[in-house]
Amino acid sequence: MRIPVRLFRAAVVGLAIAGLSGCGLFSQTDARFDPAPLTDYTPTLSVAVRWSVSIGSGGDYGFAPQVVGDTVYAATPSGSVAALDLSNGAIRWRAGKEALTAGVGSDGRTTAVVTQDGMVVAYDAAGKEVWRTQAASAVNVPPAVGNGIVAVRTTDYRVQAFDESSGKLRWDIQRPGPALALRTSMRMAVVPNLLIAGMPGGRLLVIDAASGAVRWEGTIAANRGASDLERISDIVGEPITAGSLLCGVSYQGRTTCFDVAQGGRPVWSQDISSATGMTTDGQRLYLPGLRDTVHALDLQNGHEAWKTSALLNRHLSAPAVAGRALALGDFQGYVHFLSRTDGSLMARLQVGGGPITSALLATPRGVLVQTGNGNLMLVGVSD
Repeated sequence: MRIPVRLFRAAVVGLAIAGLSGCGLFSQTDARFDPAPLTDYTPTLSVAVRWSVSIGSGGDYGFAPQVVGDTVYAATPSGSVAALDLSNGAIRWRAGKEALTAGVGSDGRTTAVVTQDGMVVAYDAAGKEVWRTQAASAVNVPPAVGNGIVAVRTTDYRVQAFDESSGKLRWDIQRPGPALALRTSMRMAVVPNLLIAGMPGGRLLVIDAASGAVRWEGTIAANRGASDLERISDIVGEPITAGSLLCGVSYQGRTTCFDVAQGGRPVWSQDISSATGMTTDGQRLYLPGLRDTVHALDLQNGHEAWKTSALLNRHLSAPAVAGRALALGDFQGYVHFLSRTDGSLMARLQVGGGPITSALLATPRGVLVQTGNGNLMLVGVSD
């Protein structure tokens, strides 16, 4: 059985000590937690792999492709870092040879990854290494690059920012953390002049990129439960910004949207948790719940537009909007396309390569999928 979420103790930085999944807390013979079978359906959407390239080997939650303009940036745990042409997958440059725990972050000028020993490594637009700097501890979240900084979130609950040009430490923020925290799909968001970071304990930070001053701090969900395991409520996925709204979702917690124009006032909250995160089309939020029931929520008020259990317990990736559809990867290397209107299955494509743990990424040319064996592919979608 695939274990999609691993835990680390604050006292033993970066060390995975336990496995956790939607079914891992229960007997493996309990049929309630069996993955939903693949059912017959009538395709209403045409999907196909437009190109596929081997980046390196391996896959993990700390790795997801990023697109800047017409260039795709990607990395794998084996140490490979690459820039590719979005239109055809042609390699523009390739670098790296050290085992990695997180990557990539890029703004098109600087591309950053993190090695197993916590070294932040930066490459220029041609793929030449320009600097490397030691982070405070291990890093399992992709770096965020932009606003003149390279930011990392470490396993000792710090957000550190390094100067994008020199690698010198610009600022360092640390928050107290729980005994246990997740190792799953997490990303920071870069917006003009700001960095938005989710933290263990259900906290969301809005940070001034230049100074490191915390402009606002809000709680998605408070810790609750009798044990350390039950109190895990980390922010997962990437925080969503849409107009004046800032939204986040936590594990074993809630989905909440705040109005940043009104000082971060909570606008709505739903008792829906996730292990991987969410996405938006500007009208709705889409997210798989803890047992992979997929929800569509109205962005403005949180009302549920639809939900489906067709992919129950299939260990879904963070989703991506793909035209009329919502795309989600699963533990068997399938990408499922659900209707954004009602959640019905429109298409299914097996891309192989083992479990898809990296977040899917929507682009103008299709959906980027990074597989568990280090392949990167663009899936085209057409009516």
